[in-house]
Amino acid sequence: MKNFVYEIPTKIIFGKGQIAKIGGEASRFGRRVLLVYGMGSIKKNGVYDQVMASLGDSGLDVVEFSGVRSNPVLSHARKGIESARREKIEVVLAVGGGSVIDEAKTIAAGVFADHDPWDFFTYKKVIEAALPILTVVTMSASASEMNGSAVMTNDETAQKFSTRSIHLYPKTSILDPTVLYTVGADYTAYSAVDAITHMLEGYFNGAELFNPLQDGLVENLTRVLMDNTAVNLKNPMEYDARANSMWATTLAFNGLTTAGIGRAPLPVHMIEHSLSAIYDIAHGAGLSIVLPGWMKFALPEKYPKIAHFGRRIFSIEEEDDMEAARRGIEALKAWFVSIGSPVSLAEGNIPEEDIGKIAANAATLADVWGLTDYKSPVIESILEQCR
Repeated sequence: MKNFVYEIPTKIIFGKGQIAKIGGEASRFGRRVLLVYGMGSIKKNGVYDQVMASLGDSGLDVVEFSGVRSNPVLSHARKGIESARREKIEVVLAVGGGSVIDEAKTIAAGVFADHDPWDFFTYKKVIEAALPILTVVTMSASASEMNGSAVMTNDETAQKFSTRSIHLYPKTSILDPTVLYTVGADYTAYSAVDAITHMLEGYFNGAELFNPLQDGLVENLTRVLMDNTAVNLKNPMEYDARANSMWATTLAFNGLTTAGIGRAPLPVHMIEHSLSAIYDIAHGAGLSIVLPGWMKFALPEKYPKIAHFGRRIFSIEEEDDMEAARRGIEALKAWFVSIGSPVSLAEGNIPEEDIGKIAANAATLADVWGLTDYKSPVIESILEQCR
């Protein structure tokens, strides 16, 4: 077990009917609230009305900022920063999934910056302050409601980068599983893929490759997500399945599963960021394309751990580690297919002739993240495995 620091300053309020508490939570941090949300789905499923009623009951002044895309873009976040400054906002409330929360975080930090917010994502500047951030989660995938990360796409350069800061942890996040009842089958699947990939990046790439405690957490959460995703797709309004998935997704990327494993790079996310930046593909869909390809590429080095994964998750009985690893990859790929998530570039409508362009784009993020082993030719080799 490697040394680590684990600090999560986020208050979680979980369960049915808890959205009514958001007004009281927000009022602890200020009176003027910037309400950040997406394209209007919260007005169709009743969440908007619940949030506005609670904020109104607490006597808060609300400025709405809508239009966040599923892959949030920098140009829109800049407008949010301008609005927050102009309206003298004191609290930023994100009502949505990871994309909405990530843009809200960018706005909250950008208000205090005397430079372009993109400098946070290229690590030219450090986030030193942010407005208080609260969330009402309507899509469980990225765990942004309980971590200090944010992802943003620069729509001028087609680069999708991330940033991280203790100041970006939400103060309070409300998770009501009933909100997920209206999430479609596609994004129900993509959310599970995202959460599982978050965990497997650390599982396969941690400095400490085998760690019984952390491995067990990942394996159990993976099984919970797989089992409950099957239920969610069959019966979208099964409360316990939605609740289990929602909480497992949050735990998947809040630092819990990676504590003690040392530095854990995220090559699959690094490559997928280029897919969603260039082609605007859903993040989870892009991950289900890249993850099996990366696992095939990593076989010569990682086959003992991939074999262990296959045996633990898919009950593969093959004694030979290399063969068990291959079967584990195919079993994971088959599971992606079973839930309707794409497993090839073609299925994601990504031209195979663009592999060189994708690799060049991804290599810029690899440099920012310090993934020195992932130059363009290596990334191209991985993408070749994704055909």
